[in-house]
Amino acid sequence: MATEYPQSNISGIGLATFAKLVSTYTGGRVTATIAYDNELKITSAEMPRAAQELRIAGGDAFAGALAAIDPVFGLPSLPFVVQSVDVAQSVNARARPLYEKALQSKGLKLLYLTIWPSTGIWSDSPLATPGDLRRLAIRTYDASSTDVMRAAGASPELLPLNDAVAALREHRLNAFLTSGDGGAGRKLWEYLRHFTPVNYAMPVSLAFVRIEAFEALSDDLQRQVMAAAAETERSQFELLANRTTENYARMRANGVAIADPAPAPLVAALRQAAAEPLAAWKARVNSEAISIVDWAIQR
Repeated sequence: MATEYPQSNISGIGLATFAKLVSTYTGGRVTATIAYDNELKITSAEMPRAAQELRIAGGDAFAGALAAIDPVFGLPSLPFVVQSVDVAQSVNARARPLYEKALQSKGLKLLYLTIWPSTGIWSDSPLATPGDLRRLAIRTYDASSTDVMRAAGASPELLPLNDAVAALREHRLNAFLTSGDGGAGRKLWEYLRHFTPVNYAMPVSLAFVRIEAFEALSDDLQRQVMAAAAETERSQFELLANRTTENYARMRANGVAIADPAPAPLVAALRQAAAEPLAAWKARVNSEAISIVDWAIQR
């Protein structure tokens, strides 16, 4: 199983937990070997095809990167829809059948999902006003965030994590849209010393396995694998409770200035820029997906 992220990142922690639990639950009859940090050169967007081509049995993919397969995968990273951990949990419980159906159409089975800490903006200098967004060459992580940042006046570039870090190192970027978790895992403070927690979204990653590989197991083993997956998901959600506090402590210890709360005019400009991309997403999905998003916005 593969992930783009390091083992210390919330995605990597989830796979490490699952690997341990699946071996325990099955008495070592099923094991998972994890390739962290894009070791296999397979990005989240490429993971479904890599599984279909038998290069991996499964992986943990950032959901927004799968939106080209089905726009429903863009739901958890929509701008300014989910604003709290409780709402994130409810939204993803409601959306889970949609994720399962979309993965199943590609021959994949959802094992568990991981909710990430809230997304903010890492930058090389403070962000105080909407005008500050116009000087950002910023890494974005899905189509909607790219559209939002462009509408806000920034120069966005949609890149997988490793490619984005390389662009940052080459001074082609001066900002990153990601959580404190994603940034801390990649030590973005080596390049970007400011973090503005705009509470853009609480994205998810989805851990999955090829259906053929899963169904090759006995019924007992299948139940044990899914029990390990369910326990992993519970563990990941418990991890989320203190993750932002832990990330902020680590960031500050490494010299990152955190503008908490984020300047209200900056957030207002981003929310305004988000209106059209959100409407465009709604035009591409079914009424069930729209109702989930509308419910979240009303919370």
